[in-house]
Amino acid sequence: MPATELKRDEILLLFDVDGTLTFPRSVVEPEFEEFFYSKVKPRATVGIVGGSDLEKMFEQLNGKRILNEFDFIFPENGLVQIEKGKEVGKQNIIKHLGEPTLQRFINFVLRYLSELDVPIKRGTFIEFRNGMMNVCPIGRQCTREERNMFAAYDIEHKVREKMIAKLKEEFANIDLQYSIGGQISFDVFPHGWDKTYSLRHIEANYKFREIHFFGDKTEPGGNDYEIYTDRRTIGHKVSTPNDTKRILTELLGL
Repeated sequence: MPATELKRDEILLLFDVDGTLTFPRSVVEPEFEEFFYSKVKPRATVGIVGGSDLEKMFEQLNGKRILNEFDFIFPENGLVQIEKGKEVGKQNIIKHLGEPTLQRFINFVLRYLSELDVPIKRGTFIEFRNGMMNVCPIGRQCTREERNMFAAYDIEHKVREKMIAKLKEEFANIDLQYSIGGQISFDVFPHGWDKTYSLRHIEANYKFREIHFFGDKTEPGGNDYEIYTDRRTIGHKVSTPNDTKRILTELLGL
């Protein structure tokens, strides 16, 4: 059945944030926000599933308004589950892996980064979240200009890709997988704790006829790849919010 003929509670639209609802590390544009809430939300159940924590979602999507506007919010790949503004579930990587494994991993990462030659280094190289660790070779306390500079450098020198290869080799016997997202970092989490984790919660509690996912990092190794290619979703690759708006307009007949 065409999406235009489905009722609101029969179709779920899930969205990445960076590069999908906003430009990378930018705030949602008022024009897009108005289009989304006035045109899209009345036609479909809507949710966001991002690699970042809830506070970063607030920063990019105009604050706590999203708690009222989105039916589902899945920070940290869905390891935190929020429905209608209330947290209903949470998973924890520390309990899953245990302190000895975590310390071994952190020590290796810090040692690797101490010997890594990159144009700049700032601060906060490892960030803990409930369901993952985020590793940033230049440090998350960088300016937008420094972020953009490293993104271009990384395309040429494959800094993150090479580091992930080394980690896979060193921790081959540990339940971990790696996913590049955004411009400057990559996520580390147990197998299966990618964005498809959000689908576990949805399937256990709801019966949608169609689930659509919109994301930009859909290539293998990108943090949208698993959910974009999952048999339970209809994937839409985008590069900017303009792509997202265009596809939504066609999909919903707006």
